[in-house]
Amino acid sequence: MNTSPGATRRMRFRSFYPGDVRAQLSHFLAGFEPPKGLPATLRGAAVPHAGWRFSGGVAARALRTLASRSQPTAILVFGAVHRERLHKSAVYAHGGWETPLGTLAVAETLADEVVSQLDALAERNEAAHDSEHSIEVEMPILGALFPGIPLVPIMVPPEASPTELGSLLARLVRGREVTAVASTDLTHYGAPYGFLPAGTGEEALRWMRANDHRMIHLAARLEAESIPQEAKEHRNACGSGALAALAAFAREAGAASGTLLEHTTSHEVEHGTEPFTVAVGYAGMVF
Repeated sequence: MNTSPGATRRMRFRSFYPGDVRAQLSHFLAGFEPPKGLPATLRGAAVPHAGWRFSGGVAARALRTLASRSQPTAILVFGAVHRERLHKSAVYAHGGWETPLGTLAVAETLADEVVSQLDALAERNEAAHDSEHSIEVEMPILGALFPGIPLVPIMVPPEASPTELGSLLARLVRGREVTAVASTDLTHYGAPYGFLPAGTGEEALRWMRANDHRMIHLAARLEAESIPQEAKEHRNACGSGALAALAAFAREAGAASGTLLEHTTSHEVEHGTEPFTVAVGYAGMVF
């Protein structure tokens, strides 16, 4: 890949959102109104990154809620790390990011600040993003709901001090209208994932949902430091680094808590009337 300044990150994972993207977004948001009673200003959102047929609606509605209560000049997008072995968070620092709705601009000046000011924790590494879908899946939604707003994509490994990263980023952008989004799915349950601690059937589905809520509760309480270890012990987040960075960012930015908007599983979305054997958990939260 060309990683020179001005390069565009091409779509690699269009299979996660095939077809008419704009029509799908309209369907996800049809009749939706952000819930009342939220703070006047939101600092961030946590969204899932599975195929849109499973989790696109959850992600779109959470980001629509964030858009209704924020006016950012830039968005930090924290992504999971599925395939790469990273010792630092990987910043996509220059150029653009292609989506079916047009190319999104990278907030290059802010990205350069992140790399230079937080060099012990983050480095410019566009190439790492080539094999990762967790940010790409969100990009068309972000482009549609935050038109013209540049982004800083950052892959955040859970072993690379994500809490410190999130806190320092909040301090770095203090006084500026910068919000953050974290991309993570929750429990991956079933034989394909080698994880069946409660067997199958309805009791197993209840167990899985409770396992998801262990992570959701930590995030809602902004207990960023506990999130990576929770995921390691209970396998209930694939983007625990991203979620920890967001919780720390929101806490440092003045948020008091996170709010769960929606929680479901791929089983309930796709196979709700069939016996439960396998699923991935999805949550939409705002902070």
